[in-house]
Amino acid sequence: MIEDILIELCALPGPAGFEQPVAERCRELLAPYMTDTWIDVLGNAIGVRKCGKDNAPKLLFDAHVDEIGLIITGIEEGFLRFHALGGLDARTLPAAEVQILSDPPLYGVICVMPPHVLKKEDTDKALKIEDLFIDIGLNQEDTEKAIQLGTPGVMYNGVQKFGDNLLCGKALDDRAGFAAILCALELLKDSKLDVDLYVMASAQEEVGTRGAETGAFAIDPDYCVVIDVGHAKTPDSKPQEVKEALDKGVIISRGPNMNRDFTETAVRLAKEQEIPHQIDVVPGGSSGTNARAIQISRNGVVTALFGLPMKYMHTPFEVCSIDDIESAAKLMCEMAKSLKGGGNNA
Repeated sequence: MIEDILIELCALPGPAGFEQPVAERCRELLAPYMTDTWIDVLGNAIGVRKCGKDNAPKLLFDAHVDEIGLIITGIEEGFLRFHALGGLDARTLPAAEVQILSDPPLYGVICVMPPHVLKKEDTDKALKIEDLFIDIGLNQEDTEKAIQLGTPGVMYNGVQKFGDNLLCGKALDDRAGFAAILCALELLKDSKLDVDLYVMASAQEEVGTRGAETGAFAIDPDYCVVIDVGHAKTPDSKPQEVKEALDKGVIISRGPNMNRDFTETAVRLAKEQEIPHQIDVVPGGSSGTNARAIQISRNGVVTALFGLPMKYMHTPFEVCSIDDIESAAKLMCEMAKSLKGGGNNA
């Protein structure tokens, strides 16, 4: 289920602010589990499963489904100038394949000078995005006919199986989180809950958590579990900065951006149910995720933050583990079942 969903979802283009194809598919995937589904003004795909009890508290599961991308800002001699949508890493861009979301979409390659014509001192320099161009194989006149300024684009590749139990490709940040929510809904489909369960496939996280801000204000949840991605160890990572690893389970974050009691409930449930998990400490005032926006929505939301360990975040070749997604789904399921009685906006 997870592999098939992510291969499909990550193939869809959905850079921040232009998520419509992904949002529409997310709404379709939510529909079998929900009482009602809709897409709001900002592009969040939202569903609710009513428990049938009067004045039931509201629990929100959130995962953003926008991806990092680019937007065309100029045309020079047939080549496209562009700016980043979200945290596009310029180091990964030279010679990368891109899809320009024109009508019809066009294939492009980000220009790179061959090493033969570079000076030695230039070979070690990291290029800036403002110095890069996209080649779509057309002259100036034809490019101007095919591409409007403000047209978005994404990395060209999708997702594929990687090794025994991993997935590799673009947009796994954070469509892997949405896949975890879908798995949790499947686990919960025959369970009676004491909460109205909302799900939000949120928009525009990569450009400032805008979908989460507006969506949470409208839903007004009592509790929220945000599921996003976290960093996983690689040979070049620093042990004091990255301790989490692939295939070691869902990451539970502790810090001021998360409600302490709700977080400790997650830790307790993970231990009781023997769900593989890891602890991450987020000491700053913001986790850099939708938890920041949702925690302070209206008069405050009891919020927990779960993470999926990921290698090579914000590149076209992000890597995550199917087992970790399943661990996150199991823990979200247990969180939903654990909530009883009245709401508690804290």
